[in-house]
Amino acid sequence: MARRRQAQIVYKPEFEDWLFHVLLPFAAYTTLAGSAYAALAHAHEAMFGVAVAALVLLFSGIHNAWDAVTYHVFVKRGRRSE
Repeated sequence: MARRRQAQIVYKPEFEDWLFHVLLPFAAYTTLAGSAYAALAHAHEAMFGVAVAALVLLFSGIHNAWDAVTYHVFVKRGRRSE
């Protein structure tokens, strides 16, 4: 995803874009991998890591979907009416 973001030239990503499209998913998948490793010794505590990773992915996905919808409503629809 980060490589495709750098290839386009129409829009320069802001910090919020990097946070929700790259950094948070990377942190969530890292937490998930760490929880899988920690589950060998501490299964009960590792489930909290899985829950945190799932919630981070859920909230970043909701944020990204909200961004896509607002873009299509306000930018794409605005061009069509002109």
